[in-house]
Amino acid sequence: MATSRVVLILFAFTATINVMASGNGPASLDWATKPLLMPLLAGFLWLAAREAGGRADWLLLAGLLFATGGDIALMFNGTLAFIVGMALFLSCHVCYIAAFVRAGALARLRRPALLAVAIGYLLVLAVTIPWLWPGLGSLAIPVAAYALALAAMATTAAAYDWRVGVGGALFLVSDLLIAARVAGAGELPGPPIWVMATYAVGQALIVTGWAGRVSEANGASLQQVGA
Repeated sequence: MATSRVVLILFAFTATINVMASGNGPASLDWATKPLLMPLLAGFLWLAAREAGGRADWLLLAGLLFATGGDIALMFNGTLAFIVGMALFLSCHVCYIAAFVRAGALARLRRPALLAVAIGYLLVLAVTIPWLWPGLGSLAIPVAAYALALAAMATTAAAYDWRVGVGGALFLVSDLLIAARVAGAGELPGPPIWVMATYAVGQALIVTGWAGRVSEANGASLQQVGA
């Protein structure tokens, strides 16, 4: 079994424990596992690129680094911790957007189906931001600006690859659930696992989808050289 696969399995195991801990488990287990999630995905990305004969994209790695910082910041309570976490995740989204655009996402957005995705995300924001605005107080404008960047990330992710696009959509759902909680607009029924579940699966789909496309491209290049 490839080393990257082992790391991905380790990520899945750690993410499962963390999701369970975020719902019903002890806080110590949450604190022990959450900071490990994005570094494990970064390790998978780096190893998968090496195994495919290439290098991991530094923008994706930087995005995962910012996400790690955001995860740690949001483990603390208070407005300052929330703002720091939001700033770090904004940096993550900017890195992802830059990577997807560099890979040709903007050109693909001219296709009607992908243009519809972009319009759909804007409509989601047009509904959710006014709904959450009264409960966000002084955070309303920063959250609205962050939401636009989040939608841009999800849109360019969809234009890059379908699996990456699903990951971007889940990332968006996770962050909107956080915003709803901060605004006091309610939470989904059941144990409070939905934020971490959608976030972990979303990030995993973004990273594995990217790695899969890069591996396919490297394989095609090698076949052309050998032909």
